[in-house]
Amino acid sequence: MSSLPVQGAQVVSRVASLLRIVGRKPEGSPLVELVRESGLTRPTVHRLLSSLASEGLLDQDPQGGNWVLGPEILLLGSVASARFPLEDIARPSLRRLAEETGESAFFSIRRGNETVCLLREEGSFPVRSFVLHEGVRFPLGVASAGTAIMAFLPAEEQEDLLSDWPAHAGSFAAGHTEALVRENLEATRQAGYAVNPGLILEGSWGMGAAVFDQRGRPAWALSLTGIEPRFREDRRPQLGRLLMDEAHRISTQLQGTR
Repeated sequence: MSSLPVQGAQVVSRVASLLRIVGRKPEGSPLVELVRESGLTRPTVHRLLSSLASEGLLDQDPQGGNWVLGPEILLLGSVASARFPLEDIARPSLRRLAEETGESAFFSIRRGNETVCLLREEGSFPVRSFVLHEGVRFPLGVASAGTAIMAFLPAEEQEDLLSDWPAHAGSFAAGHTEALVRENLEATRQAGYAVNPGLILEGSWGMGAAVFDQRGRPAWALSLTGIEPRFREDRRPQLGRLLMDEAHRISTQLQGTR
């Protein structure tokens, strides 16, 4: 009997992992990708997917065969949004950033040791970077949002992540060495905003600023992404100020909610 809670917790962990993987992209994921990303066997993944589909949490696209989020997720999300009025608070800032800069603006949340993109507002500049969109996850310290958040965590939390950096960064470790990440974190603390100089995709730059919760901890981030020429050195201070102003505006509003 003592093993039952562990087994139950394992099932929940596996289900949550599959939901997160499917939710990374609007078009969902094929079975082979879910098997590879989850590390589970094909029969196990298929069994869990079938169970989730029967509960309305997942659907299978009849044309492409990809697994996508189901209607029950929409219902759950609509209920959760009443508790976390992030759309109402963050959307005006995203619109101002997109309008004033012409770049695409994003709002991301910290979830454990990752950031998850929640909201996007497209800018007017016709050439865009498509590295970031709703549902995309990055390890903390990777991409401008994750760097902005990690830079203002307590030092011991940063060192916990850096102590086993290759495992934490995963496939991003090659382009984000520990030494480079430490340098970026220090530069972020000095400037107040983070800069990602094409480390995820060559030519695709980003900048981010942390948004703080009621305890004064970095829990969210605003970011801008675009092509490298749009983030030239003489323009970055202006973009950084705009990001920090809007991040402070959102932090103040969130800290005032109860």
